[in-house]
Amino acid sequence: MYRRSVGKKIIRAATIGMSLNIFCKGLLRELADEGYEVVALTSPDDDLKELGEREGVRTIGVRMERHVSPFKDFISLVKLTRVLKKEMPDMVHSMTPKAGLLCMMAAKMAGVPIRLHTFTGLVWPTAKGLSRKILMMTDKMTAACATHIIPEGEGVKQDLQRCITKKPMEVLGYGNVRGIDLDYWKRKVEKADNGVLTFVFVGRIVRDKGVNEMVAAFVKLNQLFPNTRLLLVGPCEDNLDPVLPETQSLINTCDAIESVGRQDDVRPFYEQSDVLVFPSYREGFPNVVIEAGAMELPSIVTDINGSREIIEDGKNGVIVPPCDEQALYEAMKWMTENPQERGKMATKARPMVASRYEQGFVRQCLKDYYKEILSV
Repeated sequence: MYRRSVGKKIIRAATIGMSLNIFCKGLLRELADEGYEVVALTSPDDDLKELGEREGVRTIGVRMERHVSPFKDFISLVKLTRVLKKEMPDMVHSMTPKAGLLCMMAAKMAGVPIRLHTFTGLVWPTAKGLSRKILMMTDKMTAACATHIIPEGEGVKQDLQRCITKKPMEVLGYGNVRGIDLDYWKRKVEKADNGVLTFVFVGRIVRDKGVNEMVAAFVKLNQLFPNTRLLLVGPCEDNLDPVLPETQSLINTCDAIESVGRQDDVRPFYEQSDVLVFPSYREGFPNVVIEAGAMELPSIVTDINGSREIIEDGKNGVIVPPCDEQALYEAMKWMTENPQERGKMATKARPMVASRYEQGFVRQCLKDYYKEILSV
């Protein structure tokens, strides 16, 4: 049963239920407990149902396509507008690109007074040609319809201000929209001292995550230092953004590379490892880097939005240029040859995460922002 409230009504929206189910776990219940009437709105799916039952909030399912589909998008826009006119919320807060575009447009047409959108990872900075123009146009439309904008980090904010909108916007806290549960993300088992240095990558095994450069750099490193290992934790997406055939061949044939696929619990793999390697081409604010830091791992990351805000070069990790195989190799080689410096970075990793991204702090920043904009 969801709980009714006489407080301000907030509709939290995303394209699919999984997004809210992951990013708002526990948050919606907290908001309801503080007197808000909270409604979750996504495409109808099992995650939305699970979210409503766990958080004790009402849910609304409106089908939204993740990819461009003009006719279906128009139908979704009409349905969303009708829903919002009926619900008459005080605020609609959307995240994810398609929900942002459709919900901000629908909220404006329905006369919702506060229309808040959170921009996380921007796709257009690394896109080209017509695709880039379309992606930028949709973000401009989302921003134009929103009354308030939260960029997930300073890098996202700068990109938005430079190319999308001049509207005022505010990064909450140190950035990140989720925060991290430090009791959950905590090393419980010390890594066995077996003389093997283990690098770990957590994420989708795709080109945009820098997997081609990482695998090539590691194979070169392993030839010089045989007591090294690379763990790949995540699913392959061969239909969307596949790695090069030669990369897949190296993953399949190199004995020092172990690909374990998607895992429900990645903590045991962090515990087996010494260094996170996360050479992505683009991110908003990568939770993987925060998780690894909480698990006391230094990181090698690329100089992109989010990653360069979490990692301070030389303190809790190393920052290298994106798409640069040689720079990745040199950073991995440095980590291998300098165990004492690597250890110093490891000791700083968790305290730096705890001081900036602890979940309670991140959520309080958002709740304080809600109070500020809803009280006007």
